[in-house]
Amino acid sequence: MTQSLALSMINQALLLVLFIAGPALIVSMVVGLVISIFQATTQIQDQMISFVPKIFAVLLTLIIFFPFFIRLLTNFTVTLFDQFPLIMQ
Repeated sequence: MTQSLALSMINQALLLVLFIAGPALIVSMVVGLVISIFQATTQIQDQMISFVPKIFAVLLTLIIFFPFFIRLLTNFTVTLFDQFPLIMQ
């Protein structure tokens, strides 16, 4: 396996992690920001108000994007299997 092939595989894997984790993290940040603004304006300082909606929002995001994630992971796995002859040299 050459150094350029290894770097290419690592680059693809890191981009895949970014594409899979990105939507959930962005939704979590937006929901957290909205809830913190709501808590600051109403002066309600309950911890459950921030955690429960974020959990539901992230879960809903993962359910919605699940087919896209599976397609990305499947394509990456097929690409890795196609590169096995190059790796074994």
